[in-house]
Amino acid sequence: MLIAVIWLGLMLAVAILADLITPYPFTQMDLHNRLSRPVFMGGDWAHPLGTDELGRDVLSRLIASIRMSLLIAFGATIIGAVIGVTLGFVAAHFRGFIEQIVLALVDFSAAIPFLVLALAVLAFFGDSITLFVCLLGLHAWERYARIARGLAISGNAQGYSAAVHQLGASPLRLYGRHILPNIASTLIVSMTLAFPEIILLESGLSFLGLGVQPPNTSLGNMVGFGREYLSSAPWIMLAPAFVITITALCISLVGDGLRDKLDPTLT
Repeated sequence: MLIAVIWLGLMLAVAILADLITPYPFTQMDLHNRLSRPVFMGGDWAHPLGTDELGRDVLSRLIASIRMSLLIAFGATIIGAVIGVTLGFVAAHFRGFIEQIVLALVDFSAAIPFLVLALAVLAFFGDSITLFVCLLGLHAWERYARIARGLAISGNAQGYSAAVHQLGASPLRLYGRHILPNIASTLIVSMTLAFPEIILLESGLSFLGLGVQPPNTSLGNMVGFGREYLSSAPWIMLAPAFVITITALCISLVGDGLRDKLDPTLT
């Protein structure tokens, strides 16, 4: 878990400091140095990870892609958590007919293959970073809704909730100031487990050409363009593929570690 935290800290630092540590503009082309080999394959240090088919520095594009992919994944995870927790609290508070509507939406969302839905929406409405992030935010929101509903119902049955309610607190204050902090640890663990799924989903959609569009770049976008040069210039694809794999693995390890630390039944 320590190694995973160090790797994620490194990725976060790269994303924040991307403009300062990028050796070249990630869109800068140098046709005289097309498909230059990386250092570990006999290349020079001017381009440590080599160049792509247009002479663009792979390291510079990798840094920019890490920032874009993490930004999309963070934004989509927050959107999904906010939607799911809000609907879960609504279902727990009103119960009855409204609760059944929310649960029906949860079951409906879980039954639809999300990849097929994403392909249809992006093909129909076009490619936009804002639309892409919002669409990914709809992935797995039903998990948060189920968790929030169950824990909110349990919290409402406890003494502190009844006491706050009798003191005249509004539902917004009750759920926002008292119930949410008590269930935050479980929600955080759920977010860390859903985060790598969103990274892989973004990479897959970008690989298919329906995610981040040029001149912007993402990890999946780099893998998608690099697959055409897998036999002649594998470094174009291997660098972002390695980052995707290790980052997703590290986030999963951190999520498992947080679950073990925060779950009282495992201590």
